[in-house]
Amino acid sequence: MILDPIAPSIRTEITQRLAALEQQENIHILLAVESGSRAWGFPSPDSDYDIRFLYIRPRNWYLKLQAGRDVVETPIEGEIDLNGWDIRKALLLLLKSNAVISEWIGSPIRYRTDHPIISRLALLADDVLDARALAHHYASLGRNAAERWLSSDGPVPVKKYFYALRPALAIRCLRLAPEQRPPMNLQALMAHADLSESLKNDINGLVAAKARTHELGNTTRLPALESLIRDELSRPGELPARPGASAAHHMAQSDQIFLDLVESFPPL
Repeated sequence: MILDPIAPSIRTEITQRLAALEQQENIHILLAVESGSRAWGFPSPDSDYDIRFLYIRPRNWYLKLQAGRDVVETPIEGEIDLNGWDIRKALLLLLKSNAVISEWIGSPIRYRTDHPIISRLALLADDVLDARALAHHYASLGRNAAERWLSSDGPVPVKKYFYALRPALAIRCLRLAPEQRPPMNLQALMAHADLSESLKNDINGLVAAKARTHELGNTTRLPALESLIRDELSRPGELPARPGASAAHHMAQSDQIFLDLVESFPPL
């Protein structure tokens, strides 16, 4: 039996807020997932719930001369951070092999049963995969997270290790299997990254430390892990780029997904 990582009371509150948003905004939610440290596999006791969703609006909303906002943002209430993107925005980003949409599709924590169209989005994400573009995204993410502490020798918050480590492992997974989108979850990344036992032990120790301390708790420096981070963040240029010849085909696929949805609102 797999235990739900989300407490029943929190899950109920999130489910109720998603249903209320559908009524308030006249939208239909297609996907609702956890996108933060809980889904990444290294939550702290005080981690927020970062819920992200994709939605569709009624057909006529898309036919206005002036385009409306393509996001739904809500104030953070307590520990719950709840925001979503319109499906047209998501599809346009997905055509660029966007890592954020790819990760939402692959999140291990769901707050709703996926709409059937999400399986088509997953296939499209596989089809448009640009390993080099994804690797550059993760390298930028990792370097921004590590640019100050990685070159110093002082104590480092556990959280900062993870914000550089997860992108580094994503690049490593892409180097080992450039035809596959890297997993979102740290433990899944580790399973695909061909790491030594000592590195796995270092990472598992960090996960355990973060699970028992607050978000800014410090840890001792781990030289082997930092060497891995430096190395992988420097290697995105080694990844193959996606051929551009199939762009028209991918756009046609995206158009059909979008039309199928707007013509059947609310989707069944």
